[in-house]
Amino acid sequence: MPLPLEQLQARMGYQFSNVELLQRALTHSSYANETGAHNHHLLCNERLEFLGDSVLSIITSDFLFHKFPHLPEGDLTRLRASMVCEEALASYAVQIGLGEYLLLGKGERNSGGAEKPAVIADAFEAILAALYLDSKEREGMHAVSAFLLPFLQRAVEAHAGLANGCHADCKSRLQEFVQRDSGKLDYRLVGESGPDHNKTFEVEVYLDSNCIGRGSGHSKKNAEQSAAKAALALFGIDG
Repeated sequence: MPLPLEQLQARMGYQFSNVELLQRALTHSSYANETGAHNHHLLCNERLEFLGDSVLSIITSDFLFHKFPHLPEGDLTRLRASMVCEEALASYAVQIGLGEYLLLGKGERNSGGAEKPAVIADAFEAILAALYLDSKEREGMHAVSAFLLPFLQRAVEAHAGLANGCHADCKSRLQEFVQRDSGKLDYRLVGESGPDHNKTFEVEVYLDSNCIGRGSGHSKKNAEQSAAKAALALFGIDG
């Protein structure tokens, strides 16, 4: 059974005036379908997800616009895409244990729906909309921003170089470059060293079967960014 909503509100740092909004945001279509109601499509979180997508986009865009005043539009767009993609949203949802509160149909729950990235990412967008609707008469976007910005800040810091104003996400730039020739990239962890609290990871990036870059970092993501930067340099592109 899902955990009490009071716990989720405590994790969010926000108390809903209309708890039904939060309940709806946590209701998956599979659960609504099982009610047998003729309007079951209106009883799930899909409409809130639609609104939450826009709320997420405007707050993320505003955050990046002010945090990186030197970055051009293209770089901001790529960075935003990496912070609002399904993988990123699912990671935000995991940080507050969102899957533990979802209302899922029996089949969806038995198949691990509470841990599926697509399911919890959609639910995260839905709770942004619920928070926006519940607070807009009093605080507007401020309440949503207060909840969302810590996730965005941590996401920026997770991208090597970007927290320090690097030109762009090297992995995205490399992916765009190789896609021109339909190339396929593969990042491979080839080594790690050091104590658990301060490990160094070594990563190689391959284009098809050819190693085109090697990099290291204190996280796998940072090492991949470093490898991508080395690959960009090989092709004469400033990372």
